[in-house]
Order: sequence, then structure tokens, then C-alpha cells
Amino acid sequence: MTTLPVPEFQHRTVLLDEAVDALDLAGPRADGIYVDGTFGRGGHSRLILSRLGARARLVGFDKDLQAIATAEQIADARFQIVHDSFATMRASLAERGIGQVDGILLDLGISSPQVDDASRGFSFRNDGPLDMRMDTTRGVSAAEWLAVESEQTLEKVIRDYGEERFAFQIAKAIVARRAVEPISSTRQLAGIVAGAVKTREKGKDPATRTFQAIRIFINKELEDLETGLSQAYACLAPGGRMAVISFHSLEDRMVKRFFAAKANVAQPDRRLPIRAADLPQPEMKLLAKMKPSDAEIDANPRARSAVMRVALRLPGAAG
Repeated sequence: MTTLPVPEFQHRTVLLDEAVDALDLAGPRADGIYVDGTFGRGGHSRLILSRLGARARLVGFDKDLQAIATAEQIADARFQIVHDSFATMRASLAERGIGQVDGILLDLGISSPQVDDASRGFSFRNDGPLDMRMDTTRGVSAAEWLAVESEQTLEKVIRDYGEERFAFQIAKAIVARRAVEPISSTRQLAGIVAGAVKTREKGKDPATRTFQAIRIFINKELEDLETGLSQAYACLAPGGRMAVISFHSLEDRMVKRFFAAKANVAQPDRRLPIRAADLPQPEMKLLAKMKPSDAEIDANPRARSAVMRVALRLPGAAG
């Protein structure tokens, strides 16, 4: 694999101490096996490694080649990086001789370097090629997708993934513009959306929801999250902890529902002759829901929408 240079873009890791604290690395757990499912620029991984014992292992995952290049600079025999989605966790860990792990951290969304690098096409704030792929070695770019997708599918993606009430108007405008010229830059797309969206919340750019929707779709973020949560649970040892940081309501809703389904069990009719030992048992215990402090948000406004949920896999839970 070719090692790429890492551009100099600043990244502030959201809920850094809180997320690593949630994994409970004290005592004998310090020599366990852990997963950072979204390495990014390595803020969480580096802090985890600083608290782990000499016999511990940490496996990181990321789809972004620049994140992989950053990870390869960590000279620590306890650490390994996997160039793939955390949705492949179970098979990827098995390839490395790992069956179960003691803790898993997922920090969802995109990193500041991805947003700030105009060449990646994630942001409308600076003009750049309309790519939006986290893994530029796979899949189609946003520009390629916009060039061929039907108006109906464009509308559905923008509405469902962006929660955009002007999805119909935006999709119609995209189809009209691409009939005249290719839509290949972020500034072009932002302009099209601005022309189609007549009103917007104060302080929010008209293109925000559309760019979010296309990015989520292009990178299969919700599909990866659905698969990844199940994979993570399957890999988590009894007594192990899972912490997930999300940045928009679609992600957080999925995490909330997944944890709730594992923590809450339907109780049978009390009139039925069922022994206590045969009653359904919860598989996880909900430990925390946390948001960044006011001080963190002041220092890093991008942390404002973050929500972290933490759950414990209970002993005796089904595999």
C-alpha cells in the first residue's frame, strides 16, 4: 500500500478524555485488547495506548488513506491499523487471531482535516473537486453519482439522509443543471442548492443538509454503522464496554435503538408458569449518555452536535 503524505490540517478530538475514560482501562483491563473503529488522526488511539499495559493490544480501523498514513507513524508494537471500515471488524480481527476484545470505541462522522482539505470535496466553504469519498481507492465520487442518478433517488437521498425539506426542489435543480454542464465542484453544487432553497435557519448555510446527505450516501455511513454495531457487539467480551460518539440525529438514533434493544427485554405475562431462570435477560447495560462541556464547545465549535453513548456487555449475554 502506498503511504501518502499527511497534510497539515488541525484536528481536535471530541470527548477525548471522556471516551477513553468510558473504556475503563484501569487495573487488569489495562492489559486487554481494544478497538478504535475510527482512527481519524489518532487522538483517541494515542491516549488509549498511553494508558494500556505492556501486554495490551489496540487495533485501529479507518477507510481514509491519509488516516492510515498517520497511523503508520505510530511506532508501538501494541498497535495495528486496518485499512477498512469497522463494519468488517469481526473478520478483520479474526485474521489477526483475535476473537473477543475488552473495549470498542467508535467516533463517527468526518474529521476536521477531511472537512478543511478542499481537495476532498466534503465542504462547500472552499471550492474543490466534488469527491466526498472517505476511501478514494473505492467506489464512485459524488460528482460521478450526481451525473447519473435519477431525480427520484436524488430526492430520496437528500430528504432521508439530510432531513432536508426542500429535497424535491434541490433534486430538480441538480438534474436541470447537469443537462447543461457537469457538476464537478463543491462551489457549483452549493450554488445550485442555494438557488433551490428559499429559506433556511439563521446561521446555517443552505447547502449543509445536502452535503451531509450525499456524503453519508456515498460512503454508506449508515449501512456501515448498522453492520458495525452488530459486529462490535459480537466481538465484545462479557464485561467489555462499547462507546459510540455520533454527530447527527440519524446516527445517534441508530446507536440509541441498538443499545436499547440489547438492554431492554420483553417481559412475559406474570400469570404464566415460567421459572425465573428461564426469563429473558438483558444483554447490555446502559452506562452513560454524554455531551461535550461548554468549555469544549467554546474551544471547538464542531463538537457542539456530538453525543456519546456507552454500554457494557453483561456476563452471560448471548453471542
